[in-house]
Amino acid sequence: MRLVALFLAAAALPLTYAPAASSPSAVAPTRFSVTVTGQGPDVIFIPGLSSTRDVWAASVGTLAATHRVHLVQLKGFGEPAGANASGPVLKPFVDELAAYIKASGLKAPAVVGHSMGGLAALMLAADHPGTAGKLLIVDSFPFIGPVFGAGDVAAITPRAEQMRAMVAGQADKVTPNFTSRADCSESLPAPAAPVGNMTNSGFGACMMKHGAMASDLRVVAQAMYDDMVTDMRPRLKDIAVPVTVLYPQDDRLIPAAQADKLYAESYAGTRKLTLVRVPGSYHFIMQDQPARFRTELERFLK
Repeated sequence: MRLVALFLAAAALPLTYAPAASSPSAVAPTRFSVTVTGQGPDVIFIPGLSSTRDVWAASVGTLAATHRVHLVQLKGFGEPAGANASGPVLKPFVDELAAYIKASGLKAPAVVGHSMGGLAALMLAADHPGTAGKLLIVDSFPFIGPVFGAGDVAAITPRAEQMRAMVAGQADKVTPNFTSRADCSESLPAPAAPVGNMTNSGFGACMMKHGAMASDLRVVAQAMYDDMVTDMRPRLKDIAVPVTVLYPQDDRLIPAAQADKLYAESYAGTRKLTLVRVPGSYHFIMQDQPARFRTELERFLK
């Protein structure tokens, strides 16, 4: 689940991945970079907070044989912050992603987003109708407030401001390593105990360890704040495209019935909704249950 630990630790990251072509758009994005591989129907992958595009590498390794794969990476995560060094991050990113889709001539691409990337996908579909053909949301809530006991944006804003200040206050003390890469394998043994609310696998723990090295804390702080104070629940009814939500469940984290209720209530009002529980997983479903994730991704893209 995307709980408090998501905002206190830099999330998952790099596998070795060698991107091929660059963006097909005539206008270079300023808020993110994107690599494009393959031919076929378009699919866009959006990582979450403090994650680079490499978080998807093991999942999309063979997808380029049948699809044109756009791997997005928010500037400040795995590369210099650029335009994200100050001011709001999330909405400008979503708006620029919509512009990229239109400028590139993409026709209703499938969009896959994890965590904050999932929230961005919801914003894209609601605020820019026609840009996305369908959404795969990987453990993300349309509003994180209830996790903190907050029912609305006003209630969570003081907490969000406090957490932003706490993370931003460390930015001058931590230099991101944008060349960091992790030699992470699906076969790594599971840790003795799950890593917070984030992962129960050695694969995920390895990714998280190196992810902390590749994120600019200025961007982490602001993106975290933007995520926390964004409430998409009233907009879910405006999303006309199909929405599939993969959500994790591990008995050490949350009982199945409670997880089912939590996500069903969170996405109430979504017009074309499919909820899929992934047992044996924490927040990073792609790493905790990689085979199951690939199966669900293939099903989604059919």
